[in-house]
Amino acid sequence: MNEDIFDLSLFNSYKEDNRREVKSAKGGMPSSIWETYSSFCNSYGGVIILGVVENKDKTWSTSGLDENRILRLQKEFWDTINNKTKVSCNTLTDSDVKVYSLGNDKVLVINVKRVDRTLMPIYINNDIFNGTYKRDFEGDYHCTKSQVKAMLRDADEESSDSKMVDNMELDVLNSITLNKYRMRFQNKKEDHPWNRLANEDFLVMIGAAKKDDRGIYRPTRAGLMMFGDEPWIQQEYPEYFLDYQEYGPENERWVDRVWSQSADWSGNLFDFYYMVTERLLPHVQRPFMMEGIYRVDDTPIHKAIREALANCITNADFFIPRGIVIKYNDRVITLENPGTIRVGKEQIFKGGVSDPRNKNVMKMFSMLDIGERAGSGMNHIMTAWKEAKWTLPSVDETFDRVERTKVTLVLKDLAPITSNQESKSGEQESKSSEQVNKDNRIELLVEYCTTPRTREEMQTFLGISSREYFRFNFLIPLLESGKLTMTLPDKPNSPKQKYVKK
Repeated sequence: MNEDIFDLSLFNSYKEDNRREVKSAKGGMPSSIWETYSSFCNSYGGVIILGVVENKDKTWSTSGLDENRILRLQKEFWDTINNKTKVSCNTLTDSDVKVYSLGNDKVLVINVKRVDRTLMPIYINNDIFNGTYKRDFEGDYHCTKSQVKAMLRDADEESSDSKMVDNMELDVLNSITLNKYRMRFQNKKEDHPWNRLANEDFLVMIGAAKKDDRGIYRPTRAGLMMFGDEPWIQQEYPEYFLDYQEYGPENERWVDRVWSQSADWSGNLFDFYYMVTERLLPHVQRPFMMEGIYRVDDTPIHKAIREALANCITNADFFIPRGIVIKYNDRVITLENPGTIRVGKEQIFKGGVSDPRNKNVMKMFSMLDIGERAGSGMNHIMTAWKEAKWTLPSVDETFDRVERTKVTLVLKDLAPITSNQESKSGEQESKSSEQVNKDNRIELLVEYCTTPRTREEMQTFLGISSREYFRFNFLIPLLESGKLTMTLPDKPNSPKQKYVKK
């Protein structure tokens, strides 16, 4: 018995809620018990207590069941729960059903656990679409057909986003987005053999494409969402929608907005992630800190925001309406995605279990060191907020007709610069001169690449170490600004990529 849900010594303090349900059972086994059983299995579990009535003031009283009646209830309960025409699956064992004495009365307490997503939905009356229930604070509610379909999608062991889109070819993917992804991949994994692959084979390796029976390359759902243009994505996901809204201190209307249907950008997940982080991260102060002669611009809070956004994207069910909505309003970030948490709200705070809804999308992000694949993403976010001594983030789920998960991050300014940091003013001045030096070297580098050059040649030309090269991040800004372009090899055994001035 889960003592957090039912403890006999606390009986007089309990009231019905989304985890506890009482039923008189004085006239026999109540038919509504099976709706509650289904709802607890499909939600967060709970206890069903037979032999108890709820008073007008919401307190509980025993209904007067004796031992003989309790024994008859037990037998009827086990007979019915093992009848497949009544209940789709019995998830209970003997230890989950216990008899307690309260004075001269008996109560039967049935502990129902949340079931693994692969078993959902648990339904009754041999009717999956009309016999599936979930639980909220108002009691058991009948699931809609779309909610049942969402549970069936989540029950599939194969990630939905790994499925091939068999009516599209790779020309639906945005070449600019793909090039940006490959640039970042190469910057993270300079000597990785996939850097020498042509686009088609590279996409297959990262889970963004597959070959059909005729040898034609086609995008997976993950590849389509990561690199496709929004009109094509909506053909596969009619409810697909991404929205970022930023509000000023006293603005009722947004002052900045990015949404997937605006038609002035690709509308895919990869571009959305970077467009949103570019807008959110400047709202967090970057304290002046040095690591050797280099400034460290990243803080645990910045990393946590990126983690939260990646989690929001990789856990979204894009078949559900309303899509992803990110808001920044008066130092508060909210991240909402369609679908509830597959491992359960309690588990994400414990960590250690990773079960993203879009596994291939997460794989592609993790290859760029974005997102946490060990199931400890929320732990990292909570730790960052604890260390900053800020109000801890909250995670809320709604089980209405449209199921959603909402994460709220409350921001404050970082701690002021310490006297120790102030003593490094000379280092800050040195950093300023380094920045000027960097700008000069970038201009020279562009001219040097009038002829195609490898990364090693550019590093040698600049006269810097690999550490300096990656710290200063020379290449990606030049590629994204269009000053340089990357030439990809046509064959796997071709030389490394080269970069040339446009």
